[in-house]
Formats: sequence, structure tokens, C-alpha cells
Amino acid sequence: MNPNSITLLDAGMGKTLTMQGVEIPPTIWSANALLVAPAIVLAVHRENIEAGAGLITTNSYGVIRSDLAKEGIENKVEELNQLAGELAQQAVAESGLQVAIAGSLPPQNGSYRPDRVLKRELIEPLYKQQAKLLEPYVDIFLCETMSTIEEALAAGTAAAETGKPVLIALTLHDEDVRCLRSGESIEDALSQLESIAPIGVLVNCCLPERIGDAMTILASAKFDYCGGYANTFTQVPKDWLLDGSGKNDGSLTLREDLSPDNYCEFVADWIKKGANIVGGCCGTTARHTKFISRLISKLTQ
Repeated sequence: MNPNSITLLDAGMGKTLTMQGVEIPPTIWSANALLVAPAIVLAVHRENIEAGAGLITTNSYGVIRSDLAKEGIENKVEELNQLAGELAQQAVAESGLQVAIAGSLPPQNGSYRPDRVLKRELIEPLYKQQAKLLEPYVDIFLCETMSTIEEALAAGTAAAETGKPVLIALTLHDEDVRCLRSGESIEDALSQLESIAPIGVLVNCCLPERIGDAMTILASAKFDYCGGYANTFTQVPKDWLLDGSGKNDGSLTLREDLSPDNYCEFVADWIKKGANIVGGCCGTTARHTKFISRLISKLTQ
């Protein structure tokens, strides 16, 4: 990775796994593939590398104690985090290319729900455990889909203790411009995150429009890296739960206007505003990665 060039992050894992017939349960999500189809996880990493990704992410987003406990397999937290790291390493080794690996550190009590973020004294030890498991396999840590400043600080502090570089990725409100899902401003987040010295701050798993709104602010911050990777959802309902029983819970609706080509129009705007790490999140595939790679080549010729 070089802050003076554009790093291409991989695409989301879940949609491709579904397309390959892998069950994505509402409890442990894409982590189920580590149990039932690790070869497909490896193949998804390979596809993204072949498509041009210079940074791939471990499939560890769902490998947290609270989620695994819902399936009665909390005892597999070490085994599955290590497997996620091993598969990413194997894909890079087989490619023969200079590709970095980011260790995914996710929310510990549900995504997109700032009201469910646990107190820092509870979640920071959980992040330390996961970071320690992933550390032998990764080049950097990616604390992603952070919906509150406190959550980002907890994850980032734990990751930094490994000695590896840290990227923080904040998830933004669907409607309130330049705000985290908690309502806290991006400016406040950037100011407080300076204390843990991440190498960069990104925004992820939110509308691509909101990422565009935020990019100028991110680019003006005192970090080497900034950027974004959007989801392709129509929206995330306020009280949404992946494994909830409400009418708005469960799988989210995908937009029809974010084909790889259309998605790249947003990416081009982020880059124009100063982004030097771009990629795709939930709902994107290696085809998005391939189109972004072509875009970067055109922009840097």
C-alpha cells in the first residue's frame, strides 16, 4: 500500500457466496462458509485478486463470540478466525502477487445499530481477543462498519496493540449527511480517532451517495489514507436486525441501479475528492472489483 497511489480493496463476500449456493444464515452470516464451504471462500478471495484487488479482507466479520453462540459453536471462535486468516493467506500465496491482507474486526453486537453498541469496557477485550487470533495472518487491521465513535475507538485501540497498522471504517447514516449512524459528526469522529493514530479513516457499508458527501472531509484529515466502500442496499431500517423477527428484519433489499459500471461512477467521484482506498461492501462482487480496477488504470495513466 502506498498513500500516493490508489489501493483497491476487495468486494463483499456475502452476495458471491449466495450466488455459489452457500447458505448465509441470519446468525453467523458469511462465517457459515468457513464451516461448510471454505474452498468457496478461498475462491472468492482469488476472484478479487484476479480482478485487481491489492487489499483483501479476511472472512471474519461474522466470527464473533456472540454470533457463534447463537449456533451453539462459540467454542469455534479461535478455529474459525484462524481459518479465515489462513484462507486469505493461501489466496495471496497462490496468486504470486503483492497483495495485502486486512483483518476484519466487526461490530460485536449487531451491525448498523448504535443503540446496541456495548460499553467500551465490555467490547474492547473482545476486540483484543479477535485481533490476537488474526494478527499472525494479516498485514493491517480493518475495524469496519463502526456506527459510533466509541465503538471505533474500542476496536482501533485493540487492533493497534498488536503493532499492526490500523484502518477505521465508519458506517454513515442513510439520511443525515456527514453523520455516523449514531448521529455523531464525521468531524468529531476524526478528531477523536487521532488519539489512536490509525493510518487512515474510511467510510463503508452505507449508501454510495453518503460516502461522496463525506469524502472531502476525510481527505482533509491528518491521515495517510481515506476512502470508501459502499453497500448496494436501498436502505437500512432504523431498528433492523439480521436475525430479528420484525417485518423489516432479515435480508435487505438491493438496489437495481448499482451495476459495476454505475457503481464506478460513484467511485470516480470519491477518487476525484481525494480517496486513495476504494472498493465494495455488501452486495458487490468481484465484477465490481474488476470494473473499479479498470477505472483506476484509466485515471492513473
